[in-house]
Amino acid sequence: MSDPVSRRSALRLLGGAVTVAAAATGTLAAPAPAVALPGARTAPDASPRIETLIGRLTLDEKISLLHGAGDPHGLGQAGYLPGVPRLAIPPLRLADGPAGVRVKAHATALPAPVMLAAAFDPALARAYGEVLGREGRALGQDVILAPMVNLIRTPYAGRNFETFSEDPLLSADLVAEEIRGIQSQGLIATVKHFALNNQEQNRTSIDVRIAEQPLHEMELRGFEAAVTAGTGAVMGAYNKVNGAWACENKPLLNDILRDGWGFDGLVMTDWFAAHSTAASLSAGLDLEMPSGTYFGGALRGAVSAGSVTEALVDRAVRRVLGVMERFSLLDGQPPARPGRDPRAGADVALKVAKAGATLLHNRAATLPLTGAATRAIAVIGPTAIYPFIGGGGSAHVVPDRARTPLDALTARAGQGADIGYALGEDLYGKPLPATSPGADFEGLRVAAGATWTYEGTLDVTEPDEWTFVIHYSGERPKVVLDGTDLFPAAPGLGELFGGGLVGAAPDGLQVRRGTLRLTAGKHRLTITAKGGAAGQLFRLRRTTGATRAGDVADAVRVARAAASVVLFAYEDATEGADRAGLALPGHQNELIAAVTAANARTTVVLNTSSSTTMPWLASAGAVLQMYYPGQEGADATAAVLFGDCDPGGRLTQTFPASDEHHPVAGDPRRYPGVDGTQEYSEGIHLGYRWYDAEGVTPLFPFGHGLSYTTFAYSGLSVRPDGDGLAVIFTVRNTGRRAGVTVAQVYVGPSPDLRLAQARRALAGYRRLELEPGAAQRVTVPVTARSLSSWDPDRHGWVLGTGTREVSVGVSARETRLAGRGQVRSGAAGPRP
Repeated sequence: MSDPVSRRSALRLLGGAVTVAAAATGTLAAPAPAVALPGARTAPDASPRIETLIGRLTLDEKISLLHGAGDPHGLGQAGYLPGVPRLAIPPLRLADGPAGVRVKAHATALPAPVMLAAAFDPALARAYGEVLGREGRALGQDVILAPMVNLIRTPYAGRNFETFSEDPLLSADLVAEEIRGIQSQGLIATVKHFALNNQEQNRTSIDVRIAEQPLHEMELRGFEAAVTAGTGAVMGAYNKVNGAWACENKPLLNDILRDGWGFDGLVMTDWFAAHSTAASLSAGLDLEMPSGTYFGGALRGAVSAGSVTEALVDRAVRRVLGVMERFSLLDGQPPARPGRDPRAGADVALKVAKAGATLLHNRAATLPLTGAATRAIAVIGPTAIYPFIGGGGSAHVVPDRARTPLDALTARAGQGADIGYALGEDLYGKPLPATSPGADFEGLRVAAGATWTYEGTLDVTEPDEWTFVIHYSGERPKVVLDGTDLFPAAPGLGELFGGGLVGAAPDGLQVRRGTLRLTAGKHRLTITAKGGAAGQLFRLRRTTGATRAGDVADAVRVARAAASVVLFAYEDATEGADRAGLALPGHQNELIAAVTAANARTTVVLNTSSSTTMPWLASAGAVLQMYYPGQEGADATAAVLFGDCDPGGRLTQTFPASDEHHPVAGDPRRYPGVDGTQEYSEGIHLGYRWYDAEGVTPLFPFGHGLSYTTFAYSGLSVRPDGDGLAVIFTVRNTGRRAGVTVAQVYVGPSPDLRLAQARRALAGYRRLELEPGAAQRVTVPVTARSLSSWDPDRHGWVLGTGTREVSVGVSARETRLAGRGQVRSGAAGPRP
């Protein structure tokens, strides 16, 4: 695909004159501006209308435009910026939106961005963005806090599902097109989190130390593409970067973002990510969200005291109003809001889920389901009856609908098919056994203002591991067993963010869990539940080793009786928390091992956020990665399983073989950090680059994904194309079914550069859908940016000239064609 970085940006970044600005420790450098090229977008002076408005605004009114406030007519969105009615400056409403518009009302629940990325299709990213843009406007919003383009650096990161990839080129292409789609509908896009917010653990305090070359080559490429695509807003990250908070980091916000890339929009904080008044404003921050701790009364005081000039306030106001003017929000009569089109949104959601479905493993043609395999199917797993549409935290969306996979599979199998079901893994618990004195813990209602208490004993007949599960609608009841609080307050932000699946019961009650090893005998149980202002409903349940064994036995019985098995497994990720490990949570691995032993034609469908270890892989018939597939995920899953469409997805992240073999394993300085500091010491060797550099074999490589047909690649030709390369080859569908292949072009290092370089790096790709026997001659351009490295001595890009190895493959580890290309430097420097 074409690189999304503009010619203007490339020449600026390749300029010889530089301005170097140091953070508290380390250096982030941006080049001095170069002469703008014809047609390039340069930061304009504010319009006469904005200058007139600034002249008429009082200081208090200006300050009110620089921080969030409570919405008097809240729609359930994340933030609100008051307007100035007397000057016809309207308010702004800001909604979360990585996978759909997050408000109180129903919205299209799109597949997680990581599933969108798996399609390797920028045009689909634009359609995805158009849904967000149209629905955001229809639902009363002006700004959407999406897309996220932080790279997938650690497999444990809790928000990997909200972003795209471990590869900077793919991420840059997709973020640019999604932003174009969002803003084509009149909604302001916000690229986030600038920069290096690549984990949730300690995200509000960690100091990320990174060298100049990997910063520019890896993390910043997607953000620059977002700026080139015209994003209206940038959200600063929580963390520090080389010693300075991201939201008051002058090298990031001013020297790189504004002076280097020419960004002329507004920069906002992540929620509660501000740390100062004067330092933040002078560094380039414009908007504090969601309130005004630093940019409210403190800012007014700083202006009065002379530590902040009113000119700095005016600069920030000018940027906020400039974005509003660009989106026609200052015209007195804002653009009319469209009506929602749920059908159109659902169509895109279904298309993305099918396109991103990734077949990882398919032994003995287990998939697609055909013949006898379709007439007797065992469906197993909680996410077959509790549709898992999205992750937790700011990604949560209230969907228009969400069919269960069991219903979708039953409907697709048709009349006469025998569909059996077993739970396999209990998410929400079973009723407690008898207590003394007896009580019914299945649906206790506590009246408003009342307090309900219980003191008694729980009789345990044999030693076992117990997981207590509390469901509640109000303040979480306090449950104490033998002096131990079963549900203490979660550390960090755990109380703020709930998971997308296990954090809520099917009827909407909140859910928490606590696990203890209990001995046989009587255990003292006390419960205190408060009704609060509105009253509440709660129930207390449990799962034990004995109940789990019963659930597994039921699953094995159903599996043995079937011709084929579809087993749904899950991993629940959320903002605010990283994963503890790569294994499936709970006892799912034991369940899968038991079921695959009972029936070798078992397909494991993974509703997971990111990479997962699979100790049962050799015994499974097939593994289908469905991530968090959105509201149409059930129908998409059924379509892929039955072969109504080809599984079109490819991995945008490497799946490690174990917790001990991946780029941040065994080095706490890399993850999660030591003494508040984290080191990106892997440099440019992130993701598949690290596996190549270290000679480590992953479970599944970047770019991997199987088809139901076969493809032949032939006729490779590599020729110079300006400062880049044109890679030409033929792809033929050699099978009997229509199918999808993603041709991936990788380039090797330049012999002329004495800089760290990857053994191979993705430099282009093309998603192809071919009918049986059809062939297509393909040209994939490899741009100068993909052939360049960032030189920290020159603080700029240098073209990697000379003979470069070029390979065409279907993953980072499976090459179909190999050749060489000659890269030559043109007089004008690299052309992206």
